Amino acid sequence: MQAYESSSEEDDEFRILVDRIWPRRVSKEKANLDTWMKEIAPSNDLRKWFAHDPKKWKEFENKYKDELKDKGELINGIKGIERDKGKVTLIYSAKDKEHNNAVVLEHTLRKL
Repeated sequence: MQAYESSSEEDDEFRILVDRIWPRRVSKEKANLDTWMKEIAPSNDLRKWFAHDPKKWKEFENKYKDELKDKGELINGIKGIERDKGKVTLIYSAKDKEHNNAVVLEHTLRKL
């Protein structure tokens, strides 16, 4: 779910911001987050290289999946939250709903 959307959904159990940088013009109150896991976001180098360019999507997806392989503890943490709290909603600030790190992370989590 985009950080810029007006409010959390009723069925949100636990909301996690998965971006390295806080969303512009979004207050902590409006974001209504349970936690911010900036460590699970793509590295600064990868984030800057991708620059949300859909032409680079496939390569970004592969590179971010490689980075996620080294973040097993964080992935397991999200899976644990999911077991304990129910639905986990990944919050991101990209305007493109189809080409962002939360999409890759969600696919990774679903495979486990």
